[in-house]
Amino acid sequence: MAQKVLMTGNEAIARGAWEAGVRFAAAYPGTPSTEILENLSTYKDIDAQWSPNEKVALEAAFGASVAGGRAFASMKHVGINVAADPLFTIAYSGSNAGLVIVTADEPGQHSSQNEQDNRNFARHAKMPMLEPADSQECKDMVKLAFDMSEEYDCPVLIRVTTRVCHSKSLVELCERVEKPIVPYVKNAKKYVDVPANARIRRVEVEKHMDALKVFSNETALNVVEDNGKKIGVITSGMCYHYAREVFENEANYLRIGFSFPLPMGKIAEFCKGLDKVYIIEENDEFIEDAVKMLGFGNIAYGKYAPDGSRFFHYCGELTSDVIRATVTGQAFKPVDFDRTKIVARPPALCAGCPHRGLFYELGKRKNVVVSGDIGCYTLAFAPPYNAMDFNCCMGASISSGNGAQKIFNKVEGNDKRVVSVLGDSTFFHSGITSLLDVVYNRGNNITVILDNRITGMTGHQQNPGTGYTAQGAETVVVDIEAIVKACGVKNIKVIDPNDLKAVKDAIDWALACEEASVIITKYPCVLKKFSNIDKAQYPNAFKSKCAVNTDKCIGCKACLKCGCPAISVVNKKAAIDPTMCVGCTVCKQICPVKAID
Repeated sequence: MAQKVLMTGNEAIARGAWEAGVRFAAAYPGTPSTEILENLSTYKDIDAQWSPNEKVALEAAFGASVAGGRAFASMKHVGINVAADPLFTIAYSGSNAGLVIVTADEPGQHSSQNEQDNRNFARHAKMPMLEPADSQECKDMVKLAFDMSEEYDCPVLIRVTTRVCHSKSLVELCERVEKPIVPYVKNAKKYVDVPANARIRRVEVEKHMDALKVFSNETALNVVEDNGKKIGVITSGMCYHYAREVFENEANYLRIGFSFPLPMGKIAEFCKGLDKVYIIEENDEFIEDAVKMLGFGNIAYGKYAPDGSRFFHYCGELTSDVIRATVTGQAFKPVDFDRTKIVARPPALCAGCPHRGLFYELGKRKNVVVSGDIGCYTLAFAPPYNAMDFNCCMGASISSGNGAQKIFNKVEGNDKRVVSVLGDSTFFHSGITSLLDVVYNRGNNITVILDNRITGMTGHQQNPGTGYTAQGAETVVVDIEAIVKACGVKNIKVIDPNDLKAVKDAIDWALACEEASVIITKYPCVLKKFSNIDKAQYPNAFKSKCAVNTDKCIGCKACLKCGCPAISVVNKKAAIDPTMCVGCTVCKQICPVKAID
């Protein structure tokens, strides 16, 4: 009897890649996709690596595929934006050994800056797309995707969403199928995308799409459940399970697992004879548009009702309670409780976070505009720091800061200075080219690189600055200061961000510089498991605690301005929770009466 194991979707995707004989995998961490590569790195048969960004990860996987090994790349939905440049061209080049790309979308934006629907990328890049609805399907569809990639000579996209990635269900395990490395044959007409070759490959892409349209209507991945009802539900991914909870057996279902090209014939056949069809899909009207194009708009209820009014909400998750409330006007009555007793608890920088000192000082500057980036430090926009004015995407803090500073410089009498802030992993991801932009174009904005020695926000993945690969092998430690110098920056300071005087002096120094300047704050994340490198460089880190001398404390609450969650007020005096404090001493330096020891 085959072994069954409870797995998250991400774990099952990794298992499916291993069972499919994958030899190479690359990714950049990003919720909700991070755990895919983390799990792949535990399989000794696979060369799994964290790449500096998603573009590099996809390009590396493409190269591995061309060389003849089954290859895999994964990323969160906005990562596809970064990887879009190679993605669209790889669709023309096709694959040698199978190439599969996972995009983890995030309806509801739990930890993302937008809510894009990457089914659109499949359509625009002309790539087939699969959408699993549970962990078993995650594993099975990954294996099928590799077979499809090789049969149709194209990369295959798999779209999962947050709930699929992180929910657990039973998965039947199989053995790994060792796929021999496909011999590499030089073929410039296929793999060198100069216009003369690409025009020919463009025709091949359409041939693949035509074949896949036939496959879409025939494949068992698109399933009809006929319960003999006059109401139909067309859905895909996790939304199938949400819909099932609401309609049970009181509707017919068309569950779409192969979502591009859509099974137009099967959709038309399903809709015939029905009185009403609910199209339940998160984010865009991808399936809904197809249903209307086929002439069934008069019975279709998706994001819009047949009369053009809004029906299902245009954003967020379409969970069963949302579907029920929309369709029936009824909702489950929640457990009653006294809402006045709920204390708002916005996310905060951890106690001992090495970013705290920088933002405490930066937030006090009135002539500074802070251009932020994607990471833990984005929380600096909120009180008590109020030390971030705008952000956009990975690496954009420096380049957008450069543009803003150029405009401020044109306003006579305006002394505003832009400070661009980003983390070490983000700097490696796409900050280096942005810094080059500043130097090359003679910008004078200030850049602060927060080097906490790890990729913090996504759960402590290795990066080029940590000294270790995804699979734990020791490697070169890329020196951020050396890179900054190589970019042409002349004004550089490296400081301990827990030393408020050093932080203040560094900001003053940078504001006085007429050319571009870079401050590197260097101290490990408080939650990090220290490597041997960390232990050697920071032997005394987090080995002490702070405590309040209540006889000296005057209750001024100045210490609260550092935003440390370990500090509170008890009986009008400051108090420090010893179970949270790690002795960073930022609060000690702030206290005006030296009441913290």
